[in-house]
Amino acid sequence: MKMEDMILVSVDDHVCEPPDMWDNHLPAQWKDKAPRLQRKSDGSDVWVFDGNQIPNVGLNAVAGRPPEEYGMEPTALAQLRRGCFNLEARIDDMNVNGVLGSLCFPSVPGFCGELFARQVKEKNDHELARVMLQAYNDWHIDEWCGKYPGRFIPLAIPPMWDPKLMAEEVRRVAKKGCHAITFPDVPSGHGYPSIHNEHWDPFWAACEDEGTVVCIHIGSGTGMNLQDTTAPIEVMIASTPITLYNCAVELVYSPALRKHPGLRVALSEGGTGWIAYCLERMDYVHEHHNPWTLHDFPNGEKPSDIFRRHIITCFIDDATGIATRDRIGIDTMTWECDYPHSDTTWPYSPERLWETVKDLRPDEIDKITHQNAMRHFRYDPFVHIPREQCTVGALRAQATHVDLTPIGGKGGKVPSDYEHGYATIGDIINQMAGAFATPFADDATN
Repeated sequence: MKMEDMILVSVDDHVCEPPDMWDNHLPAQWKDKAPRLQRKSDGSDVWVFDGNQIPNVGLNAVAGRPPEEYGMEPTALAQLRRGCFNLEARIDDMNVNGVLGSLCFPSVPGFCGELFARQVKEKNDHELARVMLQAYNDWHIDEWCGKYPGRFIPLAIPPMWDPKLMAEEVRRVAKKGCHAITFPDVPSGHGYPSIHNEHWDPFWAACEDEGTVVCIHIGSGTGMNLQDTTAPIEVMIASTPITLYNCAVELVYSPALRKHPGLRVALSEGGTGWIAYCLERMDYVHEHHNPWTLHDFPNGEKPSDIFRRHIITCFIDDATGIATRDRIGIDTMTWECDYPHSDTTWPYSPERLWETVKDLRPDEIDKITHQNAMRHFRYDPFVHIPREQCTVGALRAQATHVDLTPIGGKGGKVPSDYEHGYATIGDIINQMAGAFATPFADDATN
């Protein structure tokens, strides 16, 4: 196999929502209540919903910028590469990167629909929350994913405030062809019961029934791993993926997987290099401590058996994970691009990935690059696109017109004054908080 022959499906990318996303998916009586993009006096854009500002037009959406500008937080859509929020441009950016399929996490509503859940928590407005969340899912499935069949894996967000409503939404979107839904790594981070609580049973059952993958993204419940605010920001960036270690162990020991043998959970953007040790550690603990803990798994299985049956892993660039693939379980492993965030390997993902997998057997490469994702997410692009048109080489041949010139100098909020000689965690906290302080161009909006 050559690099150009790979077929790439990314199970973790992100969409920056376009301003018109609500137009076709809300009844007339709800349209004036929808989130809207508002220009502020400093030229920045913010989403406004129910009187609150959401300074997130594209959190860390810096693909296409020179690396020295990765820390410049975009504050307006005009500062983003168009592929972040424009569907046709996204297809171009996928093609130029040789990527066939993409699963996209949300930006504005939060990974798990926190924006709408707050309507219930703070104002007890269940109806507004439900209508807006379902409209978001409909836009994502019907427009973002539906206009180019075979190019996207649809992903829904859940109404976290009501497990029965979550189950209904799983079944509703499954009828539309969506078999993936988000969930936080630590539900208590949003004020909900833990995954060990039967509170979530209706949701787990619906996901099992519909073959829906529960996608748990890093930082979705615990937030980012902030450490000491004076520490270098690289501490946070480097340590965040492995925060899903705890989540993985919780899942393996949870009653959810025991009750629902068909349930599948994806550790999105979690990486794979740590998993072999995690499995080894869980097996050791179970063998060593079981005589007094008295916790058993069905049929004498080990924790690693449970993990490999239920958990889907993914990585951006992870030579250690590839080297330990047999211990992890190659059938669990999938690949991600993370476009348009700063960790992305776009537009040279094939080159970067090939360096890691080129010595693998072709069948192993196929599993990691697309077959596992197709099986787990019930996604079959070849129904819509001939296989020979899905390779890195074939897709790039369709993208010779795409301009890859770095888009430096577009503006944004600087990450740091570099008082310490480097950007700190505290700098980034301040960078993000500052977006709230600028008044609107139209004071009446306040």
